[in-house]
Amino acid sequence: MTSDPTRTGTRYRPNRLKDTYDAIVIGSGMGGLTTAACLAKSGYRVLVLEQHYTAGGFTHCFARNGYEWDVGLHYVGDMSNPHTSGRRIFDYISDNKLQWADMDKAFDQLFIGDSHYQLVAGEEDYRQNLLAYFPDEKPALEHYFQAMMAVRRDISLMAVGKALPGIAGRLAQWLGRRLRSPYYHQTTRQVLESFTDNQKLIAVLCGQWGDCGVPPAQSSFVIHSMIARHYMHGASYPVGGSSTIAHTVIPVIESAGGNVFTYAPVASIATTGNRATGVIMQDGHEINAPVVISNAGAFNTYNHLLPQSALPKGFAGRLKQLERSPACLCLYIGLADTAENLGLPKSNFWLYPDEHYEANIERFEQDPQQPIPLVYISFPSAKDPDFLKRYPGKATIEIIAPGPFEWFAPWQDTNWGKRGDDYENFKERWSQRLLGELYKKLPQLAGKIDYYELSTALSTAYFCRYEHGEIYGVNHTPARFTADWLKPVTPVRGLYLTGQDVMSCGIVGAASGGVLTAAAVQGFKGMKLVKQLLA
Repeated sequence: MTSDPTRTGTRYRPNRLKDTYDAIVIGSGMGGLTTAACLAKSGYRVLVLEQHYTAGGFTHCFARNGYEWDVGLHYVGDMSNPHTSGRRIFDYISDNKLQWADMDKAFDQLFIGDSHYQLVAGEEDYRQNLLAYFPDEKPALEHYFQAMMAVRRDISLMAVGKALPGIAGRLAQWLGRRLRSPYYHQTTRQVLESFTDNQKLIAVLCGQWGDCGVPPAQSSFVIHSMIARHYMHGASYPVGGSSTIAHTVIPVIESAGGNVFTYAPVASIATTGNRATGVIMQDGHEINAPVVISNAGAFNTYNHLLPQSALPKGFAGRLKQLERSPACLCLYIGLADTAENLGLPKSNFWLYPDEHYEANIERFEQDPQQPIPLVYISFPSAKDPDFLKRYPGKATIEIIAPGPFEWFAPWQDTNWGKRGDDYENFKERWSQRLLGELYKKLPQLAGKIDYYELSTALSTAYFCRYEHGEIYGVNHTPARFTADWLKPVTPVRGLYLTGQDVMSCGIVGAASGGVLTAAAVQGFKGMKLVKQLLA
């Protein structure tokens, strides 16, 4: 461990390795930590290898100039009820040490053109609030909630099919395909426009589309339903910041004799024929184990970490049928005053020019000087009741907006922190533009900014090893959810996939994928874990 409270894990050294491990996990994101902790609780000695200087993946924090920011966890749904699957997972992998603070009842505030809408906690309140905004759309809203329930059953069957081993898993997947509702194969916009032609209502229902990075005309209704239901009962934030997840989960892994090493880049997965036998580190050291689990994402795992000779003929074509999720900009802001004094809410702002999401994106892609199609504003210091104990008299804000990888291609071969004046000037122009969006909603903050820093797709590629700066792994289109091969068990014996590419994006989505992978490693015995945490 280090003295920096945002850093977790132990620095890798070959002489710090144990003689043997039961499993190796590549990557310490939410899926990797969840799989490792679940296996540790079943007696496995697990080695987690993280190439970054700190563990946690998109749940890690970083500190700069006397401030601290999360990099990927902005809010989590279903944590206030200890009986939800997400809360059960986190309680299990942290030994009940991870605490959560509820956000405002109106956890998401949507600004669509000149209109303002709120999404509120509590299923009945959530429904009634929508009905109050759109009193003439009651039949459409009833159809909408029924469709989400139908897809919820589909998702349960999908999860079981991914976790069950061998013939049982293939049979469950076949049954799932036969029983799927028609909504499962459609885009979000296709489903919603079958109920209503009210574009403002559709825009409100899809107001959180940034949580999967895909607008309603491209996103699967499956992911839309998962996100909407996930937050319907409210949103929470981890007490102590998102780095407390790794802080509380790593001891569970270590208690079974495992290790979580940072500064530990894996060069490749070692194989013999069609079996994974361990990993080869960037320093040339080979570490062997009977089970290798990749939390590096499907694209990294199959395109870079595995020798292609280990994959079945034609397998590479499967991956080409899928897309990478989009990249983004993120502006990290520090203010030398408290969230309370500054009037910062415990909610999120979603800013849209109007309800025509796809048209706005297309116009913006053709001309970035057009209105930004989506601006998301988060107030982490207001959400975390422990923040002022760590940073007295300070507050933080984060602003996220689209930032295609193609914008930054001219600098992709440069080094982080040394990309040159043109790159810094480009970032400064976008920083000022995003600050302008902030001041439109919170004008009292003008002149109060103490520090700001913009990250781009190149930052994501450098720190998280997502090649094109994608933050949600495989894109959440209908094609992704019909790719039944995208599951924990891979075509290479002894190699498993975990994280958001197994189930879905998001913190709980990645953790759920981690549970499914831990179950798959243990065979039929692991189904008890699925029943305990996901049922």
